[in-house]
Amino acid sequence: MNIIILIPVFNDFKSTSKLIEEIDINITDLDASFSIIVINDASTEEKTLEMNNLNNIKSLKLINMRKNRGHARCIAAGLKYISENEEFDCVIPMDGDGEDRPEEIKNFLERIKTNPNRSIVGERVKRSEGTIFKICYFIHKLITYTFTGKFIKFGNFTCLSKETVKKLINEKATWSSFSGSLVKIEQNLTKSPSIRGPRYFGPSKMSFLNLVKHSLAIIAVFKSAVIFRSIAFYALYLIIIADYINIITAIPLALIIIFGITILKISGRENLTEFNNSLLNIQRIDKLI
Repeated sequence: MNIIILIPVFNDFKSTSKLIEEIDINITDLDASFSIIVINDASTEEKTLEMNNLNNIKSLKLINMRKNRGHARCIAAGLKYISENEEFDCVIPMDGDGEDRPEEIKNFLERIKTNPNRSIVGERVKRSEGTIFKICYFIHKLITYTFTGKFIKFGNFTCLSKETVKKLINEKATWSSFSGSLVKIEQNLTKSPSIRGPRYFGPSKMSFLNLVKHSLAIIAVFKSAVIFRSIAFYALYLIIIADYINIITAIPLALIIIFGITILKISGRENLTEFNNSLLNIQRIDKLI
């Protein structure tokens, strides 16, 4: 079995280097061939991968992008590159900071044996962030479920079958939200418990603003459901406050309208033409192993 691990990175090569070393250690006894592709999303800082004693990784490529496109689009371009240029059975996207734990790769392989044609998601059962972030993340999941009917408890750490990769690169939503697109195209995803690990170096780059953007991008994938539910909520609330309409009670109505407009605007990020042309953004490919 040929497995490619896809790692997007932006100004965090120290963590990515350690991650690759940890992957190499954790795949020692696994019955599969592993390659790694790192997508450098136009980093402005040190761009050198420094690893020692890699014994189990078959190949390692560093794809350098000309312009920064963001995390989701970096993964999308990586999937497109792999689909068009590599031989593979599965792709495992991983964040490059250590929060996706290499020791859990073996759990994916165990589930592949019983579900060989289904993609696997690392469903979060425990997180390492602070209390405030956990509360915000819970609110994100609650809002997503309320407006889309989808309860998404995973991030980028997944194990994608070849068939799923093909579907993803033909779905415009992948260009905006990886996890949202995956839920949209695949109805039967296998779940594998996953613990969010601590970053290897430095603080988390997932700020509150980035979390909001991430949440809205996922919700926008299901904009039809969002608009339908928003109209239903609007109508129901209007009936409830019919005899008590004033400036205060009208605030939720305004918020629903603003929310719907925001989702429609964000959904405009889903551009299949840009996605199809994403490999034109590659500046150079370095084969390190």
